[in-house]
Amino acid sequence: MELYLDSADINEIEGAFKLGFLTGLTTTPTFMHREGVTDLDEMILKLADMVPILQIEALGSTAEEIVAEADRQLDMGLSKEKTVFKIPVSLEGVRACKMLADRDIMVNVHLVYTLQQAYMAMEAGATYVCPLVGRLQDQGHDALGLIEQCVNAVNYYHYDSKIMFSSVRHAEHVRNAINSGVHVCTVPWKVMKQLTDNNFTRVGTDQFFEHTRLITNTVKSAISNVNPTVAINTPLPEAVIKMTEYGFGCIVVMNADGSMAGIFTDGDLRRLMGTAGGGIMNMTLADVEFGTPVSIDSSALLEDANGMFKKTHVDNLLVMENGQ
Repeated sequence: MELYLDSADINEIEGAFKLGFLTGLTTTPTFMHREGVTDLDEMILKLADMVPILQIEALGSTAEEIVAEADRQLDMGLSKEKTVFKIPVSLEGVRACKMLADRDIMVNVHLVYTLQQAYMAMEAGATYVCPLVGRLQDQGHDALGLIEQCVNAVNYYHYDSKIMFSSVRHAEHVRNAINSGVHVCTVPWKVMKQLTDNNFTRVGTDQFFEHTRLITNTVKSAISNVNPTVAINTPLPEAVIKMTEYGFGCIVVMNADGSMAGIFTDGDLRRLMGTAGGGIMNMTLADVEFGTPVSIDSSALLEDANGMFKKTHVDNLLVMENGQ
């Protein structure tokens, strides 16, 4: 199934075609107007240089006028091999389609709402026949049934026309297109970006990244160069303020000789509040009893640190490097 982008937004077009596998671009004068385009021909030539195949409108009241408009656009410099002319279905439209098809010019007969319209386009040699699924469903019609009928007609009668699933409103429409066996689907960028999205995929991908990091990255790669420390004689409230400033749940307490006295944690703070109450406001870190902190070498893998957290049930590990 060919995949087209349905847009006139330059940023969307540039982003979408970075995918590298889109067949082409469908656009309309309505899209151009919405994007504030004032020089339609200039915009068409710009888009033609950006995409593999460009589908653009050829309008006219008679078949001759439609063909003349297609010729005028080709004379601007468009390539017959890379341009598809979109013609609204009508008696004059399918007559123009036949005239252009006889000259090996590609045509998309669109704004198709019935199987009869699609049949006339197929008989006229349309390269693409384009029912508008979203618009039909908005009006309460069985658009998917029409798509199936069009595909069956192409397959049964061996028409060369390709059925294009258009007026796509959501990702479910793309699934409908695939299941119906259409040859082409043209999709807005906002929908196309959703086609690879799935919550289970995101969860699994996040796990892969997490587990890869655990078994390949060292502890040192995961820590910052900031080492919040306080002196042993620091008032306890000041130590808590410094912990808050750094955003850590602990702080390293240093003796006067530069050796480490221990680690003061937010858990220690809660326990002190339970025993000393408001008296903690007058305490210094010298009044706190420190145990030996659980430590790990900076060269250890994150997986080792993860295992140590689970084994010791501590919230903080002291990272050591060359005795520091």
